[in-house]
Amino acid sequence: MWRRIFSTSTSTSTSAPAAFTSKGKKWDALIIGGGHNGLTAAAYLARSGLSVAVLERRHLIGGAAVTEELVPGFKFSRCSYLQSLLRPSVIRELELGRHGLKLLKRNPSSFTPCLDGRYLLLGPDAELNHSEISKFSKQDAEAYPRYENQLQRFCSFMDYLLDSPTPEVSHKVLSFTDRMRDKLQKSIFWAHCFRRAIFLWQKDMVDFMDLLLSPASKVLNNWFETDVLKATLATDAVIGTMGTVHTPGSGYVLLHHVMGETDGDRGIWSYVEGGMGAVSSAISNAAREAGAHIVTNAEVAQLMINDDSGAVKGVVLADGTEVHSSVVLSNATPYRTFMELVPQSVLPEEFRCAISNLDYSSVRFLFRGFYQLWSYGWWGCKYVLHITVCFLLELNRVG
Repeated sequence: MWRRIFSTSTSTSTSAPAAFTSKGKKWDALIIGGGHNGLTAAAYLARSGLSVAVLERRHLIGGAAVTEELVPGFKFSRCSYLQSLLRPSVIRELELGRHGLKLLKRNPSSFTPCLDGRYLLLGPDAELNHSEISKFSKQDAEAYPRYENQLQRFCSFMDYLLDSPTPEVSHKVLSFTDRMRDKLQKSIFWAHCFRRAIFLWQKDMVDFMDLLLSPASKVLNNWFETDVLKATLATDAVIGTMGTVHTPGSGYVLLHHVMGETDGDRGIWSYVEGGMGAVSSAISNAAREAGAHIVTNAEVAQLMINDDSGAVKGVVLADGTEVHSSVVLSNATPYRTFMELVPQSVLPEEFRCAISNLDYSSVRFLFRGFYQLWSYGWWGCKYVLHITVCFLLELNRVG
């Protein structure tokens, strides 16, 4: 917590009525929601020269990455509380450091007390980790660096997937030239994946698939013998989930929590000076500098869809204000976006069913759910995008 020093800046945001006084203005892109993903999309689109407006329902931006005064005189990160998974390319390209982002590496990273008075202290120092784990098991102390190195190799394999636009299914009739270009782009993507898979070698590839599908308990039992170390590492497999270490697929969450980095140090999580709202504030500063318009107190009630073509025309705010654009990106959840904001008459029944059954109970289920939706190859009406990993990465390449 911080005492009246830091906050999520909204001083340069405008209220909804004042933002759209220019009658008949049509934006190149509208973004529903001023969470950090929506703000990042706005920054990249504005940097490419497009006119962009971000519409945030609340009085401040940030979504889950906010700093708010919950106790009079004190400010807290009220949802997200640590940073590591924001892609280094985004931090670098948007110059977030220049815009106020300051990361404080977490050291030590964990402290696990035992009933017998002993404790396990882990952090980024390899020698300290070896010494600490040796208090419980010499064998585990020797195995721990190999465990970390294998996860590092898996993360290197995932880097390309995270930083590259994923292949998409086209729903429009393409010319022969465009079809060939599309096939070439997809072939290049899968060729890169195949080459990286070869570099993992057979054993690592088998272990990688096992990690993605197995319970975290199985993964950790294969590596270590002492319960205190396994319990400490297992916390990364259950944070943010509604499962246990015995839930199939929880092994992936182990990997998920070491994918990130801080200032080039892999797997290191950091606190943010000023709370997590400072992340959103830095991104919004970059977006505004590029020309993006960020509006608070602007709740979107519904998307406007052309009855004849099925193309999006813009959005209607809760106060009845119409904001026009032929491209709308949503930072709201898929359910909120497609079941509540998009008129149901324009959505295929199969897609609506997939959205309504999407499980939000954990990262693992969402990962599976997004894969299922991607496999449909249909994310919404014309030029309505939901901002997930794949779409945000596509936007990262704009400009």
